[in-house]
Amino acid sequence: MKLKKIFALGLSLALCAALVAGCGNDTAGDTTTPTPGATDTDTPATTQPTEEPAEEISGTVNTDGSTSMADVMAAFQESFGNMYPDVTVNYSGTGSGSGITNALAGTVDIGLSSRALTDEEKAEGAVENIVALDGVAIVVNPENIVTDLTIEDIAKIYTGEISNWSELGGADAPIAVIGRDAASGTRGAFEEIVGVEDACKYTNEYESTGEVIGSVAGNPNAIGYASLSAVDESVVAVMVNGVAPSEATVADGTYEIQRPFVMVTKEGAELSPAAQAFLEWAMSADAADEVEAAGCVSPNA
Repeated sequence: MKLKKIFALGLSLALCAALVAGCGNDTAGDTTTPTPGATDTDTPATTQPTEEPAEEISGTVNTDGSTSMADVMAAFQESFGNMYPDVTVNYSGTGSGSGITNALAGTVDIGLSSRALTDEEKAEGAVENIVALDGVAIVVNPENIVTDLTIEDIAKIYTGEISNWSELGGADAPIAVIGRDAASGTRGAFEEIVGVEDACKYTNEYESTGEVIGSVAGNPNAIGYASLSAVDESVVAVMVNGVAPSEATVADGTYEIQRPFVMVTKEGAELSPAAQAFLEWAMSADAADEVEAAGCVSPNA
C-alpha cells in the first residue's frame, strides 16, 4: 500500500515536469502562420510615400504682337492664371511685326504673330509655335446685298480693278476699301493668300482689328478683312467661293482664307520656367477648349 502511494506520487511529478518543459519551448507571441516565401529580412508593409507635389511656378511672362490674337490671349491668361496663380501673363497688342521683332530682340518672352513666319524671319532665329488656326473673314456692312465673292473678286477690289459695288451685283456705289496697317499679321496673311501683296489700294488703313470692324460697320459701302474670331453682329462675313467662314470650314480647309496664330520664340534663347510652362501649355491639347472658346480652331483638337 505504501509502495503504491509512492509510485503514484512519482508519476504525478513526472507528468508535471513534462508539462512545464513543453510550455517552456513555445516562442512568445508566435501565433501567426509565416507567409510563404517570407525571409528574416522581410519588413512589415508600410504606407507608400506620397508623390512629391509639382514644382511651384511663379513669375511674369511678357507677350507682345498680334491684335487679332486678343481673344485667344484673354482666354489663355484666365485659364493659365487659374492653374498658376503666382504667374502673371502680360499681353500687349502692337501688331505681328512688332511681336516678331521684339521676340528676336529679347525684349519680350514670347512674340505673337497672326501669320506664318517668313523664311527670312526663321533665318534670323525666329521659331514658329502654332497655337491656333483662324479664318480671315471678308466683312461688309449689313446693308450690303452682296453675300458671296470669289478670291478673284476680292483681289480685284483690293487692287482697284473693281471699284463699284454694281459690278458685283450690289448697289451703284463706290467701294470703300478698308485694311490694316503694314505691321499687321492679318494684312500679311490676307494679301499673301489673295495674291495682292504690295498691290492694294486702301481707302483707309487701321492699326487694330476693332477699328476695321468699326469702320465697316459705320459705312454701307465699305469692305474689310478681320479675324473670324473678332467678327460680331455689327458686320457680315461674306462667303468666299461659296463657303461661309466658320470654325468647321477652317478646320476642314474648305474656307480658303485662313492663317495660323503663332507664338514666336528665339532659337537658342532659354525661356524662364514661367514662360516655358505657359508656352508648353498653350501648344498642348489642354488649351484646346480655350482656343475654341475664342472662336478659333485648335491644331490639337
